[in-house]
Parts: sequence; C-alpha cells; structure tokens
Amino acid sequence: MNKFLAFLMLMASAASVTSCTQDDPYEEYFNNWMNNNVTPNTSSGNSATTGELASFDVAIDKTTAEPTDVASAYYPDEEDMLENNDFSTEVAIDLSNPVSKTVDGVEITVNGSHVTANHGSEKKVCYVVSGSTTNGSLTILGDKKYAVKLNGVSITNPDSAALNLLSNKRAFVILADGTTNTLTDGVGGSQKGTLYCKGKLLFNGSGSLSVTGNTNNGIHSADYITFSKGCNIYVKATENHGVKANDGIFINGGILNVEVSAAAAKGINSESHIIINGGRTTVLTTGNGAYDTTDKSVKGAACIKTDSTLTVNGGELWLKSTGSGGKGINVDMEANFNGGSVYVVTTGGQYKINNDSSSPKGIKVDGNINISGGRIWVRTSGYNGEGIETKKQMTITGGEVASYAYDDAINSKSNMTITGGYVYAQGQHNDGLDANGNCYIKGGTIFAICSGTPEVAIDANTEGGYKLNVTGGTIVAVGGVENGSSLSQSCYQASSWSANTWYALTVGSSTFSFKTPSSGGSGLVVSGASQPTLLSGVSVSDGTSYFGGLGIYGGTVSGGTNISLSSYSGGNGMNSGPGGWH
Repeated sequence: MNKFLAFLMLMASAASVTSCTQDDPYEEYFNNWMNNNVTPNTSSGNSATTGELASFDVAIDKTTAEPTDVASAYYPDEEDMLENNDFSTEVAIDLSNPVSKTVDGVEITVNGSHVTANHGSEKKVCYVVSGSTTNGSLTILGDKKYAVKLNGVSITNPDSAALNLLSNKRAFVILADGTTNTLTDGVGGSQKGTLYCKGKLLFNGSGSLSVTGNTNNGIHSADYITFSKGCNIYVKATENHGVKANDGIFINGGILNVEVSAAAAKGINSESHIIINGGRTTVLTTGNGAYDTTDKSVKGAACIKTDSTLTVNGGELWLKSTGSGGKGINVDMEANFNGGSVYVVTTGGQYKINNDSSSPKGIKVDGNINISGGRIWVRTSGYNGEGIETKKQMTITGGEVASYAYDDAINSKSNMTITGGYVYAQGQHNDGLDANGNCYIKGGTIFAICSGTPEVAIDANTEGGYKLNVTGGTIVAVGGVENGSSLSQSCYQASSWSANTWYALTVGSSTFSFKTPSSGGSGLVVSGASQPTLLSGVSVSDGTSYFGGLGIYGGTVSGGTNISLSSYSGGNGMNSGPGGWH
C-alpha cells in the first residue's frame, strides 16, 4: 500500500475537521509532529482482540522445574561435556578464612581477602570454593582445563571481578547440589564481568548462582558459554549486558534468569551463534535506546542479540523489553525456529534522536527466518512496534506462530512463503501478513487481521510488481487480501461478520473454529482446499486450541447461523464488519 498517498487522501477528506477528539484519527499525528517525534500510522482504524495472546506476560521465574520439550544437547566439542572429564584432584578454598599454601602442585596466594590460585600444568584440578567475603575475589590461573565447584560461596569485590578465570583453557563451573552462591562486583572498575572467563565457560551442577554486575557485564566469556541441565542462574546487570560471549552461547538446559537495565543493553549477547536446546530462559530489559558514538547509530536494548545466527530447537524462551526501541530477539544473520516455545512482549515505543531511530520489535532478523516447528507468541504495544520482521525471506513450514502487534504483525522485506503450520497475524494499526516481495500461501492455517482501510489482512508488494499467490491452505482474513492477487485456490467473502464472535469454517471434513477480534478491518474472507461453509455464533467445546484460545481445530461445534459466501478476487472488503470504512 502507498501509505503516504493514503494519508494525503485522508487529510483532504478531513479538511472540515475543526477540533481534535479522542476518536480523531489525526490527533496522534499532529501531537507527535508538534513534539518533533515520529509519524504515526494514519490508517482509518485499528484492530484489537482479547484472550491469552493479548494478556500473557513475562516475569522472572526461579522455580527449578525445567520444560520437557527439549532437543539433543549441543556442545561444540565432546571435551565440553563434564562427564567426559576427570577432575579428581580437589583443592579446597575457604574465602571466609583464606590461607596461602601449595597443595597437589597448586599454588594459592592470599592478599587480604583476594585469593589467586595457579595450577600451572597440573591436570584434573577441581577447586572447591566455599565461604564468604565482602571485600575479596578469586582469580584462577593455569595451563590446563580445570573445574571450579561453587559450594556455598558469596563473593563481593568492590573494585573488580568477583570470580576472575584468567586461564584460557576450559573452565567448568559446577554449582554444588543444594547450594546457593552469589557473586557481586563494585562500581567503577575496569572488569569485563563480575564473572569473567578468558576461556570456554561451561556451567554444570544443580545448585543456584546469583550474579550482580554493577560496572560491566554480569557474566562474560572471551570464548563460548554452555549451560547444562540442572543449573539455576540469575544475572542482574545495571551498566551493560547480562550474559556476554565472544564465540557462542549454547543453552542445553537449566534455569536462566537475566535482568538488564542500562540503555541499549542486551540480556544475552553473543558475537557468534546462539543455540537453544532446552531449559527455561527468561530475560527482561528495561533500558531505553541510545546513540552509539562508535557505530554512529541509534541502538535499542534486546533480550537476545547475536551477531551471527540463532537456532531454537527446544526449551522455553520468555522475553520482555519495556524500554523505547527495545527488541525481544535481534539477529544479524539467520534465525531458525525448529521446536521449543518462544514468548515475547515489548511495550516500549520508538526511540528517536536527530534523524536516526530504533523501533521496537518482537523478533528482528537481518537474514532469513525459517520456522518449522515449536511455538512462537509475540505481542508488541508501543508505537511502531512490529511483531516478527525479517530483512530477507520468511518461510513457515510448521509450528504455531502468533503475532499481535502494534504495526505489521509478520513482515518480510523479501518473499514470504507459508506451506504449513498455524499462523495468527494481527496488526493493530497495520497489516497482518506483509510481504515486500511475493507472498506465497501453499498450505497451513492462516488467521490474519488488519487494522482497516487502506491496510489488508494479507499484503504483498503489488506496487513493486509482486503478488500474493494462494494455491493452498485454510485462510481466514479479516480485512481482505491484496488487490491483484493470484488466487489459484478460490477465496470467498462473507456477507457479514460480527466482533467477538465464534465462527466455524468447515473445509471438507475439517473444521477450524475461530473468534473474531473486537475490532478490525472490514470484510471477512475465507479460503480452503474446497468450497467452505461458514457458521456464525457457534459454541465450541474440546478440540486443540491455538493462538491463546482464538482458534480451535477438531472441536465439537453446536448452534450457529449459516453465513452466505460470495466469490472474491481481492482488495478491501468495504461492505461489512466492524472497523474500517463501511
């Protein structure tokens, strides 16, 4: 859609408006323009819904029960697995009463409450650390891989890192069963993290660890980090990122909670791949956007940020960003969702400084997005907040995808292809599905909703010479589909539709029941492999629920009124339904 042209038409039609009211579609535009802010969407309506998708929230959850939907654990090297190692030489360190000593080839030196342990070329060393200090630290040196078992330890270092693992060999951090461990740094030091590791950082054990970063990152590895089943780790960072790794982050299990509050800070940040195979990971970011003087660009906070690829195979991700310009997931290369569950909420609006801005997004990927399984729920409520966006191609072959967004719900800058799965896309102020290239719907179940004219529920870039191509799938489109579409599979328009009402769409022997939004674009369009029937005002029991209860397959349907369906070729439905112009 040419939204600027549409806006000019709207402005012309509003020439007689003499005052702004709460319902005035131009009030937001003028208020933002006068405040040198951003230009809001100018479509004639908006869409809203109710239910779990519109209300689910994300909060820190330290309970230890891990999700059962897991994939095979991934370790870059078999040597990264604790069970493939022998750390039988235990060296005890009591930080409440540290003592300089040499034991089993390990040299321990003490300066006040600051302890340095150097195992040199000794193998199989496991440091068993206990006790507490409010003005101390533990530093590990050595030329061989080693383990650090945190056995009920509390370290606060006002000047630098609390746990400084300066060996560039593998460091296995084991959280002793049943123990609580805390690490805290001070303000104003030069440390890279409260827990800093020069080598590979490998978390194991079923104890708990709390890390507070007041100067830089909470946990930082110059190599990669792995999290294994059983760990319960909480990280809070107030000045930079929560968990930072240079060469990758691999979550195979455990409970990981991260909170960051600095401007443009990242909850989990990797310069290389991030792979999620299990566990429950919860990340909250509250910082606003900021101007990066090095890159000379505006950046927003993100719960998960990778400069490389993201792959989700299992486990759960719970992500919430509340600051302006914040994102749930930000990926520089490709993102692959094969399993597990991803829940994303963003509430902040657009962050803008000078002529640069950062818009809030649930999931933003610069490369392709491929979704083949699992569940993805996204909700954005701040100005300009898109739900799921790729700068390249979007391919959905399976899984459940539900996006309830302020702006476009699901957007691709190139082609979008859907061949399977269950897809819900509701743009509160814009399109439901929006492809800036061709949009191919070949299968799956699609329930798309737009805000109203000039938007459509399913949009392709016809202005650029592209088309929406429908050759399969079960489709419900509140607000119609792009004019000029190639509809090899016939589409039909309902004679009318009502808000907040249960409908049953039957195609052959399969029935998809859905609840209409409380407001949305005009015109209800449906499609299936054969000519469908549509009932309004039905009651539905049992069945399999999707999209937080907005769609049901296989339920028992009773009651309802038959709705007349007529042939449809594309464009906004202008004759019926709440919302839009009619």
